[in-house]
Amino acid sequence: MKIIDIINGGKPTISMEVFPPKTNDKFNSIKQATEEIAALKPDFMSVTYGAGGGTSEFTAEIAENIQNKYGVPTLAHLTCLSSDKQKIETVLSDLQSKGIENVLALRGDIPQDFDRSKCEFHYASELIGEIKAKGDFCIGGACYPETHPESATSMEDIANLKIKVDSGCSFLTTQMFFDNNILYNFMYRVREAGIQVPIVAGIMPVTNAVQLRRIRDISGSQLPSRFIRIVDRYGDNPLAMKQAGIAFAVSQIIDLFANGVNSVHVYTMNKPEVAKAIMDNISYIIR
Repeated sequence: MKIIDIINGGKPTISMEVFPPKTNDKFNSIKQATEEIAALKPDFMSVTYGAGGGTSEFTAEIAENIQNKYGVPTLAHLTCLSSDKQKIETVLSDLQSKGIENVLALRGDIPQDFDRSKCEFHYASELIGEIKAKGDFCIGGACYPETHPESATSMEDIANLKIKVDSGCSFLTTQMFFDNNILYNFMYRVREAGIQVPIVAGIMPVTNAVQLRRIRDISGSQLPSRFIRIVDRYGDNPLAMKQAGIAFAVSQIIDLFANGVNSVHVYTMNKPEVAKAIMDNISYIIR
């Protein structure tokens, strides 16, 4: 089933992101975790794709297993920076053979000291155009409510986002954010720029203080004062921090639904217990 049809189905949707293993020895444990999340029956699940191909070999296998065993539609991530057209064509052919209809097209992170001069793909919009030409895929893209870190201004970022949508992107999923007002402001500016595709809000439940420090280093997301107070108060108590982090994520999700953002994507970090706690707390809301 196409993700765009799920998103446009007229009811609030909740989806989950999982990631494949980095090494063969971790495959069974991660497969089990993804199956436990799939058993919760989210509206769809996405499976990440390692930059540089580090975990890409398992993406299609995990996605196929989720879809066939649990009937949960899957969205396979695909990055292009370190891939040539032949590699992309091979991956797309593999996805098609496994019955996967949905692809999240990403440029991918730039490794340190990486030479981009010989790359066949430099931007996600180029990958989107390539996927569009290769098959009947539903194509998603990423967006940054707090502006892509490589964009000089938010206006430049939104202009680039429009190129991505015009290339064939059917929906957008946001980078994580912790202040819903940032998303509402972003959506207003995006709609003013003529981008009308659905926007799926990406929510990251922060369940430990170490995770928060990593998020700060990688994403640079703004943290509202009430969230900082939660971490300051409970960060040294693992069980309390986990409970508080889940509660904060749930409050974000409920506020989003209440304000007309009908699609939410949860970055689960392969934690079934976190995914279950969130689903239990919104079970009547998403009916």
